[in-house]
Amino acid sequence: MPLVLFSIPLAIGIHTVTAFLFNALPGRPFWNSALLAPRFLASAFCSGPAILIILFQILRKITKFEIKDEAIWTIAELMVYAMFIYLFFTVAELFKEFYSGTENILYWKYLLFGIGENHEIVIYSWSSIIMGSIAFLLFLIPSTRKNFLTLNIGAVLIYGSVYIEKGIALIVPGFTPDTLGQIYVYTPSITEVRTAVMIFSSGFLLFTFLSKIAIAIVFEDYCIDDLSSGKRVDKVKEAPVAM
Repeated sequence: MPLVLFSIPLAIGIHTVTAFLFNALPGRPFWNSALLAPRFLASAFCSGPAILIILFQILRKITKFEIKDEAIWTIAELMVYAMFIYLFFTVAELFKEFYSGTENILYWKYLLFGIGENHEIVIYSWSSIIMGSIAFLLFLIPSTRKNFLTLNIGAVLIYGSVYIEKGIALIVPGFTPDTLGQIYVYTPSITEVRTAVMIFSSGFLLFTFLSKIAIAIVFEDYCIDDLSSGKRVDKVKEAPVAM
């Protein structure tokens, strides 16, 4: 419990400081926004629980870990509020840029519509927007939110949306066009692909290792000697999870 209470402000602080590292650069107008930190937090409260929803279903299927449907649906309901805030902040940012029509709109035009013959990341930006919108509708409607097929589809879509938005749709437009107005086409190198694979592989390996330890501790088999019959009876501790 102390670790849980400590991790909550730490998680908020990590996302906030990361956003501050971006929006404290006045020479990069695409990142120089006060909404960047709240958008980071809102998107984290979307993608993180999306992974948990899928992992909880896997854990209760392959282990004795009991997780009630109501707990998963509660997480999904909380995600609706986070997704609404995330989309609202994005729309507010778009309104500010396109309504004011300053020279800084150039970065958003490159992101959403491309500039001249350069449309390299347009498909990624619109894919992120479409996936996020579909996921929001799937989580907003109670019938689809409580259907595990549509729930899992929505979880995958919102994670993919945030992953693209925090990757290509955030970093590349911040540098494109550059300070001299030139556009350099970005394509991921093999080193970047290998680094991403290494990070995901390390994360899955660490989670699997810690999950096996945690489940073994929670569901530690213990034996009770039946003195009357002289038999050895094995029992398993039950620790259902509910929210």
